[in-house]
Parts: sequence; C-alpha cells; structure tokens
Amino acid sequence: MAFMVKSMVGGQLKNLTGGLGGEEKSESEKSPAEAQGMTREEYEEYQRQLVEEKMERDAQFAQRKAERATVRSHFRDKYRLPKNEADDNQIQLVGGDVELPKELAKMIEQDNEEEEEKNSVIGQLTNIQNLDLDSLKDKASATLEDLKQSAEKCSVM
Repeated sequence: MAFMVKSMVGGQLKNLTGGLGGEEKSESEKSPAEAQGMTREEYEEYQRQLVEEKMERDAQFAQRKAERATVRSHFRDKYRLPKNEADDNQIQLVGGDVELPKELAKMIEQDNEEEEEKNSVIGQLTNIQNLDLDSLKDKASATLEDLKQSAEKCSVM
C-alpha cells in the first residue's frame, strides 16, 4: 500500500519539480543502514548488540536446560533408573557444575526428608494399619516406669 502511494505521489512530485535535485536511490538500492534510517556506525553497533543479546539468551537457555537435566538425573539416581546420555551431555555442555534453583533444591530436600522418615523404624510402624503410635508410646513409657520402680525396690541392686 505504501509503495503504491509513494509511486503515485513521488512520480507527480518529480514531474512538478522537473526532475531537479539529485537522484534518489530506490529502496532496493539502499544499504541496510540507510533503510533503517541509521548511519553505518550506528547500524554496526546495533548489529553487535543484537548478537550479544542473542548469546546471553542462548547461555541462559542452556543453563536452564542443564538445571532440568540435573533434576532428571537426580530422580534417576533416586529411583535407580538408567542414566540418560543426553542429560549428561547437557550438563557437561554448560560446564558440569550446575546449581539447582532454590525452589527445586527445596523440593528435593523436602523429598529427601520424607524419604528418610519413611525409612526410619517409626516411619515403618506408621505404615502398618490399625496401629496407634500414641498408645504404643504410652505403654512403652509405662513399662519403663514400672521397671524403674521395681529396680528401686529390688534389694540386690
């Protein structure tokens, strides 16, 4: 649309001025800097900034992928699943030392604590159905008190 307006109005203006003035380059003949309305130096600086920003985004993206791969490898180790070469390669690509985001580290820590509780003796007892831990604790403490009292009454000791 803009091309049509420019060609119609531009042609009429040239006819009115009689072709005076320098020849203007058409849009296809302009350099990329001129097409953007910048000087050559400004255009080169702009391109350099674009490249730097792209490199930063790529680095951040690779870091996030490595963090995810670390989480996946953690769960593979935890559940004794086979390792994945792609995850190992992704971690090595970033540098091998990947720190997890704080939120993910908290999740893993909580998961580990829950796992430790389940693996403990009391954790195993809670899994047994129809078992009241409170009554068990009360009975155990009562038994200990009875033993202490009987030990105090014993003349041998």
